[in-house]
Amino acid sequence: MNLAIRDVKYHFGRFVLTGIGVGLLLATVMAMGGIYRGMVEDALSIVRAPGADLWVVQKDTNGPFAETSRIPDDLYRVVRAVPGVREASPIAFQSVQLEYQSASIRAQIIGYRPGNVGGPQAVVAGRPLAASRYEMVLDLKAGIPIGARLPMGRMTFVVVGLTEGIVSSSGDSTAYVSLQDAQELQFLKGNEAVRNERARLEADLKVNPALAGIPVSALSSILQNTNLANAILVRLEPWAEPNEVAQRIERWNHYRAMTTAEQEDVLAKNVIERARQQILLFRIILLAVSTVIIALIIYTMTMEKTRDIATLKIIGAPNLKIGGLILQESLALGLLGYGFGALLINLTYESFPRRVAILAFDQSLLFAIVTVICVLASIVGIRRALAIDPTTAMGGGA
Repeated sequence: MNLAIRDVKYHFGRFVLTGIGVGLLLATVMAMGGIYRGMVEDALSIVRAPGADLWVVQKDTNGPFAETSRIPDDLYRVVRAVPGVREASPIAFQSVQLEYQSASIRAQIIGYRPGNVGGPQAVVAGRPLAASRYEMVLDLKAGIPIGARLPMGRMTFVVVGLTEGIVSSSGDSTAYVSLQDAQELQFLKGNEAVRNERARLEADLKVNPALAGIPVSALSSILQNTNLANAILVRLEPWAEPNEVAQRIERWNHYRAMTTAEQEDVLAKNVIERARQQILLFRIILLAVSTVIIALIIYTMTMEKTRDIATLKIIGAPNLKIGGLILQESLALGLLGYGFGALLINLTYESFPRRVAILAFDQSLLFAIVTVICVLASIVGIRRALAIDPTTAMGGGA
């Protein structure tokens, strides 16, 4: 006779409800782990999408995803001449808000030169950019169909293609446009701003004797310089070693060259580090709560079986048998909760607003943690069971 199974059947309703409660807690733990994994995948997708080997950025910065980086867009010609470089092209990034059918959608604009490094590796619907202006390839997550017209700034874009799985580090959809369009969106100043800049420049020219004879119109190009990019993407020859080429670029061109691995490290450890720590803290708290709940339930069930355990001691049941009864119930409760939680999260994670990545390794690790928790939680009940006086079965005190 298995005493644990017999006792669970006797309290089946309460046991199942408790298992469901533990399962909800564990499902939340799984969801938080999946959210963190999804955050990392989202952050890395935008770095991996272009398939670049190096990112040339402004000196003393960590690249466009961590801080402001502005460099001349024609720098790619100099970089392309470096030995080991097969291809180089400028790219620009900017966060915008798209308006479509009275809905506002956050998006990460990526401007690149069509036909060069920087564009999406695959388009799941429609076509890549073909025209040099006013076309857009958007991520499926935005929910905007092919053919939609989206006004931004002084321009109106037509969605010609759709990508999938490429989002920004904050989970926003990506929108690929031509580099010239992205430069105008990011660097072209509005009319009021230009007029204010001209007025300030004219005042500065008047008070500076050396520049008093220069008309403001001669310097207007300075006010509207859009020939900038946030980075230069570089693809190397198969024989080139990335770190050596990066050092060569930094030595001669006075810019910072980061490998894709370094750029990924910046995103994974610096940009989303606080979010990772917060999620880890919540997971620890929830696992601690699960441990306490299982321990309380097992202790309560042990207290209810005081006379039964005392009877077992009178008839000669060894302590190992009694401890096994408590441990089996604890493990059954934890495994029931884990199974319910795993089922729940696998049925619902695709409905989350952000990517949730459920990995087999994380699930296996959590299963091992739950097993340890159940063993620890059963210790309280086992100690109480072993302390029961056999005379309790005959009406004596415990």
